Amino acid sequence: MEGRWKELKGNVREHWGKLTDDDIEEAKGKRDVLLGKIQAKYGIAKEEAEKQIDQWVDKLNSK
Repeated sequence: MEGRWKELKGNVREHWGKLTDDDIEEAKGKRDVLLGKIQAKYGIAKEEAEKQIDQWVDKLNSK
């Protein structure tokens, strides 16, 4: 994710609309940071956030 972060930022915003520009900038493609931001903004467990990220990555890779 880190290598493609600039092109993925817009897609992150579409998928997780509660994340702010600052949240997305802080993540900088780092999965663990993105995971924490999603957990905090959506009030979900780590496992659920991981599942959402995995599904999002799979969807991107299938395009």
